[in-house]
Amino acid sequence: MNLRFYIDPETDLLHIYEQGVNEVEVEDILRKPGEDSLGREGTRVAIGQTIDGRYLKTVYVPEP
Repeated sequence: MNLRFYIDPETDLLHIYEQGVNEVEVEDILRKPGEDSLGREGTRVAIGQTIDGRYLKTVYVPEP
């Protein structure tokens, strides 16, 4: 799975870091979401549990 992450232009860091989330956790949720629904403006919202047992909501934009 190829993932691209939003980089905060003010910090030059991945936005997920500001939320206390790492890349592996996002991939866990996107690989096996418990729920995946339509979001706003072309986004989708995946909710699930990471391998470590943490529950997360991930907003993403699928590529065509």
